[in-house]
Amino acid sequence: MKATILFSGGKDSCLAAIMLSRFFEVELITYNFGLLDNWKQAKQVAEKLKLPFKIIKLPQKILDEAVEITNKDGFPNNGIKYIHQKALEFASQDSKVIADGMRRDDRVPILLLSEIRHLEDKFDVHYIQPLMGYSRKTINILVKRFFEIKEYKSEDFIGAEYEFELREAIKRKYGVTAVEKIFPKGHSQTIVIRYNEI
Repeated sequence: MKATILFSGGKDSCLAAIMLSRFFEVELITYNFGLLDNWKQAKQVAEKLKLPFKIIKLPQKILDEAVEITNKDGFPNNGIKYIHQKALEFASQDSKVIADGMRRDDRVPILLLSEIRHLEDKFDVHYIQPLMGYSRKTINILVKRFFEIKEYKSEDFIGAEYEFELREAIKRKYGVTAVEKIFPKGHSQTIVIRYNEI
Protein backbone atom coordinates (compact mmCIF):
# COMPACT_ATOMS: atom_id res chain seq x y z
CA MET A 1 0.00 0.00 0.00
CA LYS A 2 1.28 3.48 -0.89
CA ALA A 3 1.88 6.12 1.76
CA THR A 4 2.34 9.73 0.72
CA ILE A 5 4.61 11.69 3.04
CA LEU A 6 4.72 15.47 3.05
CA PHE A 7 8.43 16.05 2.70
CA SER A 8 10.81 18.96 3.24
CA GLY A 9 14.15 17.16 3.40
CA GLY A 10 14.56 18.10 7.07
CA LYS A 11 15.34 15.61 9.80
CA ASP A 12 11.75 15.03 10.91
CA SER A 13 10.22 14.28 7.51
CA CYS A 14 13.26 12.10 6.66
CA LEU A 15 12.92 10.10 9.86
CA ALA A 16 9.18 9.67 9.27
CA ALA A 17 9.92 8.51 5.72
CA ILE A 18 12.40 5.80 6.67
CA MET A 19 10.20 4.60 9.53
CA LEU A 20 7.16 4.24 7.27
CA SER A 21 9.17 2.73 4.41
CA ARG A 22 9.30 -0.50 6.42
CA PHE A 23 5.52 -0.84 6.18
CA PHE A 24 4.43 1.05 3.06
CA GLU A 25 5.50 1.93 -0.46
CA VAL A 26 6.54 5.45 0.44
CA GLU A 27 6.25 8.39 -1.94
CA LEU A 28 7.70 11.72 -0.86
CA ILE A 29 5.77 14.81 -1.91
CA THR A 30 6.89 18.41 -1.65
CA TYR A 31 4.15 20.95 -2.22
CA ASN A 32 5.17 24.27 -3.69
CA PHE A 33 3.53 27.36 -5.17
CA GLY A 34 6.13 28.03 -7.87
CA LEU A 35 7.27 31.22 -6.15
CA LEU A 36 10.67 29.74 -5.26
CA ASP A 37 12.58 26.70 -6.48
CA ASN A 38 13.31 25.65 -2.88
CA TRP A 39 11.81 22.21 -3.61
CA LYS A 40 15.17 21.28 -5.16
CA GLN A 41 16.70 20.75 -1.70
CA ALA A 42 13.97 18.23 -0.87
CA LYS A 43 14.54 16.42 -4.16
CA GLN A 44 18.27 16.07 -3.47
CA VAL A 45 17.57 14.62 -0.03
CA ALA A 46 14.95 12.21 -1.45
CA GLU A 47 17.63 10.91 -3.81
CA LYS A 48 19.90 10.25 -0.82
CA LEU A 49 17.09 8.28 0.83
CA LYS A 50 16.49 6.41 -2.45
CA LEU A 51 12.76 7.02 -2.21
CA PRO A 52 10.39 8.20 -4.97
CA PHE A 53 9.82 11.96 -4.98
CA LYS A 54 7.27 14.30 -6.56
CA ILE A 55 6.88 18.04 -6.58
CA ILE A 56 3.29 19.22 -6.77
CA LYS A 57 2.23 22.82 -7.28
CA LEU A 58 -0.57 24.03 -5.04
CA PRO A 59 -3.08 26.65 -6.23
CA GLN A 60 -1.97 30.25 -5.74
CA LYS A 61 -5.19 31.08 -3.86
CA ILE A 62 -4.01 28.91 -0.93
CA LEU A 63 -0.84 30.97 -0.59
CA ASP A 64 -2.81 34.20 -1.00
CA GLU A 65 -5.15 33.17 1.82
CA ALA A 66 -2.21 32.14 4.04
CA VAL A 67 -0.59 35.55 3.43
CA GLU A 68 -3.74 37.33 4.59
CA ILE A 69 -4.12 35.08 7.66
CA THR A 70 -0.48 35.62 8.61
CA ASN A 71 -0.54 39.37 8.02
CA LYS A 72 -3.74 39.77 10.04
CA ASP A 73 -2.43 37.65 12.93
CA GLY A 74 1.01 39.27 12.95
CA PHE A 75 2.64 35.84 13.39
CA PRO A 76 3.05 32.87 11.03
CA ASN A 77 1.51 29.92 12.92
CA ASN A 78 -2.02 29.93 11.51
CA GLY A 79 -0.88 30.73 7.97
CA ILE A 80 1.56 27.81 7.98
CA LYS A 81 -1.08 25.52 9.48
CA TYR A 82 -3.56 26.58 6.78
CA ILE A 83 -1.09 25.61 4.02
CA HIS A 84 -0.34 22.31 5.77
CA GLN A 85 -4.03 21.41 6.02
CA LYS A 86 -4.54 22.16 2.33
CA ALA A 87 -1.46 20.10 1.40
CA LEU A 88 -2.85 17.16 3.39
CA GLU A 89 -6.17 17.52 1.56
CA PHE A 90 -4.40 17.47 -1.79
CA ALA A 91 -2.38 14.41 -0.75
CA SER A 92 -5.65 12.72 0.26
CA GLN A 93 -6.90 12.89 -3.32
CA ASP A 94 -4.09 10.62 -4.51
CA SER A 95 -3.35 8.32 -1.59
CA LYS A 96 -5.29 6.44 1.08
CA VAL A 97 -2.39 6.82 3.54
CA ILE A 98 -0.91 10.26 4.18
CA ALA A 99 1.76 11.21 6.67
CA ASP A 100 4.07 13.96 7.86
CA GLY A 101 6.96 14.46 10.25
CA MET A 102 5.13 16.26 13.05
CA ARG A 103 6.47 15.40 16.49
CA ARG A 104 5.05 15.65 20.02
CA ASP A 105 6.49 19.04 20.94
CA ASP A 106 5.97 20.79 17.60
CA ARG A 107 3.77 23.87 17.86
CA VAL A 108 3.16 24.42 14.16
CA PRO A 109 1.42 23.12 12.09
CA ILE A 110 -0.18 20.70 14.59
CA LEU A 111 -3.75 19.66 13.82
CA LEU A 112 -6.27 19.21 16.60
CA LEU A 113 -7.74 15.73 17.06
CA SER A 114 -11.09 16.98 15.72
CA GLU A 115 -9.33 18.33 12.60
CA ILE A 116 -7.57 15.00 12.06
CA ARG A 117 -10.84 13.09 12.36
CA HIS A 118 -12.52 15.50 9.95
CA LEU A 119 -9.70 15.02 7.42
CA GLU A 120 -9.82 11.24 7.70
CA ASP A 121 -13.62 11.07 7.48
CA LYS A 122 -14.02 13.60 4.67
CA PHE A 123 -11.35 12.05 2.42
CA ASP A 124 -11.54 8.43 3.65
CA VAL A 125 -7.80 8.34 4.42
CA HIS A 126 -5.45 7.21 7.15
CA TYR A 127 -3.41 10.13 8.51
CA ILE A 128 -0.22 8.94 10.21
CA GLN A 129 2.13 10.99 12.36
CA PRO A 130 4.85 8.43 13.16
CA LEU A 131 6.89 10.86 15.27
CA MET A 132 4.03 12.17 17.41
CA GLY A 133 5.06 10.06 20.40
CA TYR A 134 8.63 11.39 20.34
CA SER A 135 10.08 14.54 21.88
CA ARG A 136 12.64 16.67 20.08
CA LYS A 137 15.35 15.30 22.40
CA THR A 138 14.49 11.71 21.47
CA ILE A 139 14.23 12.57 17.76
CA ASN A 140 17.76 13.95 17.94
CA ILE A 141 19.05 10.59 19.24
CA LEU A 142 17.40 8.76 16.33
CA VAL A 143 18.58 11.35 13.83
CA LYS A 144 22.22 10.87 14.92
CA ARG A 145 21.83 7.15 14.22
CA PHE A 146 20.56 7.61 10.65
CA PHE A 147 21.57 11.03 9.34
CA GLU A 148 24.13 13.75 9.15
CA ILE A 149 22.30 17.05 9.15
CA LYS A 150 23.01 20.71 8.63
CA GLU A 151 21.21 23.15 10.91
CA TYR A 152 20.58 26.68 9.76
CA LYS A 153 18.57 29.77 10.64
CA SER A 154 15.48 30.49 8.55
CA GLU A 155 16.83 33.88 7.51
CA ASP A 156 20.13 32.37 6.27
CA PHE A 157 19.01 29.49 4.03
CA ILE A 158 15.89 28.83 1.96
CA GLY A 159 14.60 25.35 2.75
CA ALA A 160 11.66 23.46 1.25
CA GLU A 161 9.27 24.16 4.14
CA TYR A 162 6.06 26.16 3.54
CA GLU A 163 7.48 29.01 5.59
CA PHE A 164 9.83 30.19 2.88
CA GLU A 165 7.31 30.78 0.12
CA LEU A 166 5.02 32.36 2.70
CA ARG A 167 7.85 34.71 3.69
CA GLU A 168 8.52 35.54 0.04
CA ALA A 169 4.85 36.21 -0.73
CA ILE A 170 4.52 38.52 2.29
CA LYS A 171 7.71 40.32 1.28
CA ARG A 172 6.37 40.89 -2.25
CA LYS A 173 3.01 42.15 -1.02
CA TYR A 174 3.82 43.95 2.23
CA GLY A 175 7.59 44.49 2.16
CA VAL A 176 10.66 43.26 4.03
CA THR A 177 9.66 45.07 7.22
CA ALA A 178 6.46 43.03 7.46
CA VAL A 179 8.46 39.78 7.18
CA GLU A 180 10.84 40.95 9.91
CA LYS A 181 7.92 41.80 12.21
CA ILE A 182 5.97 38.58 11.59
CA PHE A 183 8.66 35.89 11.55
CA PRO A 184 10.83 35.36 14.64
CA LYS A 185 14.58 35.63 14.13
CA GLY A 186 16.82 32.69 14.90
CA HIS A 187 14.29 29.94 14.15
CA SER A 188 16.24 26.78 13.30
CA GLN A 189 15.62 24.44 10.37
CA THR A 190 17.53 21.35 9.25
CA ILE A 191 18.39 19.60 6.04
CA VAL A 192 19.74 16.07 5.76
CA ILE A 193 23.11 15.94 4.03
CA ARG A 194 23.81 12.20 4.47
CA TYR A 195 21.79 9.05 5.11
CA ASN A 196 23.55 6.25 6.96
CA GLU A 197 21.61 3.15 5.96
CA ILE A 198 21.55 0.28 8.41
